[in-house]
Amino acid sequence: MTTEQTARSAERGGGCPLSAGVPPGSTPYAHYARMDELLALQHPLSRADTEPGFIIMSQVKELLFKLLHTELSTARDQLDEDRLGEALWTLRRAARVQQVLLVSWETFSVLSPAEFAEFRDVLGSASGFQSAGYRRLEFLLGNKNPAMAEPHRGTAGHAAVVGQLREPSLYDAALALLERRGLLAPAGSGGRDATQPYRSGPEVEAAWEAVYRDPARHHELHLLAEALMDTADQFARWRYTHLVTVQRMLGAKPGTGGTDGVAWLARISEHRFFPELWSVRSTL
Repeated sequence: MTTEQTARSAERGGGCPLSAGVPPGSTPYAHYARMDELLALQHPLSRADTEPGFIIMSQVKELLFKLLHTELSTARDQLDEDRLGEALWTLRRAARVQQVLLVSWETFSVLSPAEFAEFRDVLGSASGFQSAGYRRLEFLLGNKNPAMAEPHRGTAGHAAVVGQLREPSLYDAALALLERRGLLAPAGSGGRDATQPYRSGPEVEAAWEAVYRDPARHHELHLLAEALMDTADQFARWRYTHLVTVQRMLGAKPGTGGTDGVAWLARISEHRFFPELWSVRSTL
């Protein structure tokens, strides 16, 4: 329901199931989306003019991480249920979320070193590295590393991060679909440890090669391969933009939270999700 529709419904006195429960001083729209609470969550710790924007955009990214996690989890479950057409549509939505995430770096990139320095000290040990939402996305896409759950130990997000580590990834679901379609031999009867990185190797690349060499015969699987590539491509761009943004603000200084800053970001920017979808291109 749009804002205008909500307002018209409120004026009519009906049609909105929340109308009766709206507290005094609020509106159905603000109550439904918890806008008053959301807009009260910004508490700058310095007098820098740019700190409110830094906080707000950090919160926006966390909300987008949550939305992207929801979409990619849905796509994974749809693949598990052989609802490939629906999964493709869900991945289409997820791609739009990733585009917004990528653009979100623009607001950070215009911070000059002097402007960031005005409030950097108040961050203390705070770092995006500590984002449970982003770590869950990494695990959901298959970049599994149990050690990466340790920074979240003792936090409210630890259980969700560990739970994600133990769940099959989106790529696990895609490869399982290739198995069911007869393009990839089953890995074995013992079951795969979901806490480990996804299955990889020449046989996985060969399965994707078969899809790419006959896209007419494997039409939906070809669309899936390209949709997954879109996902991986956007993540690669997001990481690289993160790297360049930090270089612009910090140069080669250490990052907040004890990371190596640019050096660490440069290393992770080389990682690619779904590696066989990248390597198969050399065989075509």
